[in-house]
Amino acid sequence: MQAIQDALFPIVSDINTYLSNYILVFLLIAVGLWFSIKTRFVQIRCFGEGMRKTFGNLKLVGEKNKSGMSSFQALATAIAAQVGTGNIVGASGAILTGGPGAIFWMWVIAFLGMATIYAEATLAQRTRIVARDGAVKGGPVYYITTAFRGGFGKFLATFFAVAAVLALGFMGSMVQSNSIGSTMNTAFGIPVWVSGVVLVAICAVIYLGGVQRLASVVEKIVPIMAGLFLVGGIIVLLVRITYIPATIAMIFKYAFTPQAILGGSFGAAIKIAISQGAKRGLFSNEAGMGSTPHAHAQANVAHPHDQGVVAMIGVFIDTFVVLTLNALVIISTLYTPDGPLASGVIPDTISKTNLAQTAFGTVFGAKFGAIFVAVCLFFFAFSTILSWNLFGKINALYLFGRKNTKLATAVYSLIALAFTFVGTQISNDLVWELTDMFNNLMVIPNAIALFALTGMVVASLRSRRK
Repeated sequence: MQAIQDALFPIVSDINTYLSNYILVFLLIAVGLWFSIKTRFVQIRCFGEGMRKTFGNLKLVGEKNKSGMSSFQALATAIAAQVGTGNIVGASGAILTGGPGAIFWMWVIAFLGMATIYAEATLAQRTRIVARDGAVKGGPVYYITTAFRGGFGKFLATFFAVAAVLALGFMGSMVQSNSIGSTMNTAFGIPVWVSGVVLVAICAVIYLGGVQRLASVVEKIVPIMAGLFLVGGIIVLLVRITYIPATIAMIFKYAFTPQAILGGSFGAAIKIAISQGAKRGLFSNEAGMGSTPHAHAQANVAHPHDQGVVAMIGVFIDTFVVLTLNALVIISTLYTPDGPLASGVIPDTISKTNLAQTAFGTVFGAKFGAIFVAVCLFFFAFSTILSWNLFGKINALYLFGRKNTKLATAVYSLIALAFTFVGTQISNDLVWELTDMFNNLMVIPNAIALFALTGMVVASLRSRRK
């Protein structure tokens, strides 16, 4: 196993470096700018509307739906996918590799991504299919084939579906379970195989209940897990309040002069900071990746625009609230003048897996800090596994489930559970690189279809705003 990991890692890493540095950054920024301009910055004009639709009638126990989900359940499912290890481990990795300035570029990607995800959610609603039995089919494969008829559309949709099954259903589950196993071992000394068995058992029960059971679980988990993490983070920031101005200053300073903390030339340092911000920003808020449209397609709303503005709030919560709070905790405790990483030199004992635990431990104490982050990460990663499994299943059924849906679902679920268990056992770095690669590949066909269907997005916005 180790020999295979050692052989795969440099190959996958090189592919990711090329995709991230030369394709992903430019493509994400281009899509976000395009839809920001075409919608006249819908993320600003309709932000208040999105907040009202999201929180105006908030209930932890939503109404039961014979098919699909309520708008809030769809948002909770999307946020469950977005607010995962990308907010804790992913943000930590971005800061370690790209310096505090990487957070600034995450913000840029997220701001533009709010317009992108508006387009994705709107198109998912416009192109979804409701079967005779009430089952809802929707997501990028359906708007890709709407944008491009014939063989080219089928090729792009198949390419996306294969990448989505691998990235979300299989590799993505490995990332989440890997982080759960690692943090539980650090905090409680629980063997990683035990965490793997327990996680697989819980997931299996929820998968058996279908979309409605998943929606019922995530709509309860998401508000609780976000609230718990926010309370803990605010406590740390109150203790370190005198360092907050310097922390915010570092994010902006090192966004434009990253070589001051990363070393090397300006060009190399700025490329690392931006690429890390873009790559980890994508993994965190998923705007443009094509994952969350699967959830937004399930929402029962009066108009596609309604779910589009709700989707924007998901990116806002993910990046500007949860991820930013985690980043402020890390930087204010570890990178300020009295912190162990102030010089930019990273000790061998610190990695992206335990960076947040180390940061919270400076205020809560090492043991309780590790426990707090482990508990939060468990809920974050667990909810992400549930949502990503659903997204992967939708694409697996598109590929293989037309003749026998039940058989395809059963086979897919068994493979996904196996990957979830294996993820707790293997190298963290390889898991992240594999997931990044397939995430990156998902972006390409999704972005092509988004550009092609710009007119449909703008028409939906105008028809609702009249």
